[in-house]
Amino acid sequence: MDRPAPEEYQPPLRWWSHAWRVAVMLVISAIGWVPVAERQSDDHPYLFVADILIGLAGYVAVFYRRRWPVPIALALTLASAVSGCVAGPAVLAVTSLATRRRWRELAVIGSVSFAAAQLFTTMNPTNNGEPAWVTVLVNAIFTAAILAWGMYIGSRRELIWTLRHRAERAEAEQELRIAQARSTERARIAREMHDVLAHRISQVSMHAGALTFRVDLTADEMRASAGVIQQQAHEALTDLRGVLGVLRDRTGEIASAPQPTYADLADLVDDATAAGARIELEDLVSDRSVPDAVGRTVYRMVQEGITNARKHAPGALLTVRVSGSPEEGIDLLLRNPVGFGPTSTPGAGLGLIGLTERAELRGGSLSAGRDGSTFVLHGWIPWSA
Repeated sequence: MDRPAPEEYQPPLRWWSHAWRVAVMLVISAIGWVPVAERQSDDHPYLFVADILIGLAGYVAVFYRRRWPVPIALALTLASAVSGCVAGPAVLAVTSLATRRRWRELAVIGSVSFAAAQLFTTMNPTNNGEPAWVTVLVNAIFTAAILAWGMYIGSRRELIWTLRHRAERAEAEQELRIAQARSTERARIAREMHDVLAHRISQVSMHAGALTFRVDLTADEMRASAGVIQQQAHEALTDLRGVLGVLRDRTGEIASAPQPTYADLADLVDDATAAGARIELEDLVSDRSVPDAVGRTVYRMVQEGITNARKHAPGALLTVRVSGSPEEGIDLLLRNPVGFGPTSTPGAGLGLIGLTERAELRGGSLSAGRDGSTFVLHGWIPWSA
């Protein structure tokens, strides 16, 4: 992550923050000015007054240190060369500037601060009798301590800001992942419900539609057709209960019913044929140990093909050709005439879209469209999907 700008991690200042800073500045100003105040008033009265005025101006200017950090720190540091009262604001301005931790600014301000301290002690000597090198050492240590303290504060502020920013970003990313997972799960459940229920409901619709047109049926034939509708509706409810098990099962699989595999493909065709569909199945797969995930995808493709043929071409012959091997994958081809007989079963048009997504998730492909007077559904799934 890029380093944030100082303005981003600087905390807001409230009245208490200003109050204790002013108190500290007054203490520092007293330490710098009181030892020389008496001599100034006796020997140089004009310098005494100027020191106080410069100090007052410094106390006002220091409140703008965050808006203009370098100019304010430089001006107050230069003023501290001739004024002891402004020492407090100068120290605060230099410390605030050091929190930015920019080496060019630190080098310039540090040099000016050390030179100003030397000039002030030279212009206002004390009677301690200390050698000059002691004064130089004290000023150097004091200047380095101010800069180091400011850099420490800035580093700590940036660390806290970085940790808070990372926590907020992690929380946002977690919420995004949860939203994406929910969306993916809803799409998966929607595809599963369509694949499972569309087949059953289309059979119920076909038989119910036949009853509305046939007026020559006997009572036994009516009961038989109603029995078929009841059986298909019961199977649809059973399948629906299985799909809804996804909402409760932590593994993401159907909880209350086993998922279909390639071995169930023949039973699917037999059930559809028994319900009145015309289907020819040609199974040319060389190896019968088709992986469950691949077999389930092939099963859903054939199921959708049967459903579409029943909806849009009732009574037409649907040919289903399945071939493949572990080396070549599974190739599926469904063909049926179009415009073959009336149909009133509604369709959402989402079945093929869902199947295409399912095939692509398995690393395969699916295409559907008209080839002259024939509708062709062609899919391919790799064996190791």
